[in-house]
Formats: sequence, structure tokens, C-alpha cells
Amino acid sequence: MTEAYRRLVDAFGRGWERGDPEEILSVFTADAVFLETPFSDKETGHAAIRRYWTDLPANQAEVTFRSGEIYVAGPWFATEFRCTYRRRRSGEWVDARGAMFCETQDGKISEMRMYWHRSP
Repeated sequence: MTEAYRRLVDAFGRGWERGDPEEILSVFTADAVFLETPFSDKETGHAAIRRYWTDLPANQAEVTFRSGEIYVAGPWFATEFRCTYRRRRSGEWVDARGAMFCETQDGKISEMRMYWHRSP
């Protein structure tokens, strides 16, 4: 299962790097739940998740995404990640690091919870 989960994380990361909401959506079930931070509102379903990720290309440039080892427990997996990007408006570089916790169903992510922090 680790290889299958690695493919999901890598596709998610490529979508983030490319600013491509459709590639990001390709890893989620149709009724998936996405939670950006512990205190965020849940984004449920493809339409809501697409809305969340649609602003990405307008705000982030030169994005790189890397993830760490994947830890598996049945249909759940977790990994750390690091995403760096340049803010389009200010040109300032941002270094975001965190972890994602995912539940899967039928080979796709049915719930993704992210915990992260960025500097600056």
C-alpha cells in the first residue's frame, strides 16, 4: 500500500506545484473531505476542494513540494511535507512545513487533514 499512497501524495504535490486543481482533485474521492488546518472549515466534495485550490496559481509562483516517509495503518496514511513558493504580490519566499493525515477508500483519498505552519 505504501507505493499506492506514495503515488497519491506525489500527484497531489505535482498539482500544487503546477497550480492545477484538476490534478489535485484526481487523488480525492468525489465526496472527499479536505481540512487545511485544524481550525479551518471542512471542504467537502470536488466542487468545494476545487474552489479552495483555484486561487493557488494567482497567489503562488515557483512552487516546490516534497514529502517524507509515508506511515501506513490500514486505509490511513500520514507523511510530512515541505512546500516552498514565492508570493506573486510581494515576491517574498515562503517556506511551509507540516504533516498530512489521510484516509483512503477505493484507491483515493476520502479525507485529508493538514497541519502546517509557514515562515514568514
